[in-house]
Amino acid sequence: MRVIIQPSYGNRETRRHWADTLDRLVPYREPRYDEPLTAAERTALADEHPDGLARFWGATAQHDRKMDTLARGDVVLLTGQKHVRAVGAVGCRLRNDEFARRLWTPDPARCLWRNVYSFRVYVPTWLRYEEIWALPGFNVNDNFMGLRFLTPEKSATVLTGLDLQGLLTRPAVGDCQDPGRVASMDWCSATTKAVVAGGSGGSP
Repeated sequence: MRVIIQPSYGNRETRRHWADTLDRLVPYREPRYDEPLTAAERTALADEHPDGLARFWGATAQHDRKMDTLARGDVVLLTGQKHVRAVGAVGCRLRNDEFARRLWTPDPARCLWRNVYSFRVYVPTWLRYEEIWALPGFNVNDNFMGLRFLTPEKSATVLTGLDLQGLLTRPAVGDCQDPGRVASMDWCSATTKAVVAGGSGGSP
């Protein structure tokens, strides 16, 4: 299991994408989303998110080689405004330009997020960068620019130091054990579907 750090909230367009496919579950079986999927992609999504609902995020073509190594269960830290705004465990990974266009309706002049992945578990957070900087091997004032796949050693440090596995497996309803570390409005009022993407995807 690796940790990936991905800047995700730095401009107006990425914030719009966040609202489209992270703040809400995407009904991927609706014709708009289903039409461009291959049979194999439909099967993979159905196996991971059998209720037809999932959260999605992506990366541009310049990251194709990195994204080829993204695996189910990898943990992604989505960053912005000097905080980790959400933590998720990867579900499905696919490369489908038209599906990406229908998810995010990007500006034609901007890069397409053709590498699409879903979250089998997704937790809104509000972790300060300082919590990562304090861990061994990290530098103060590192603003985590660019998509970053951590080494196995750094991944283990982050998973343990931030208790990410505990965060991703913690019950969603009525459990606000870490109000200073989890975005209180999203966490305390969440239903199980707000944490387990698709409602029945399980935990990593």
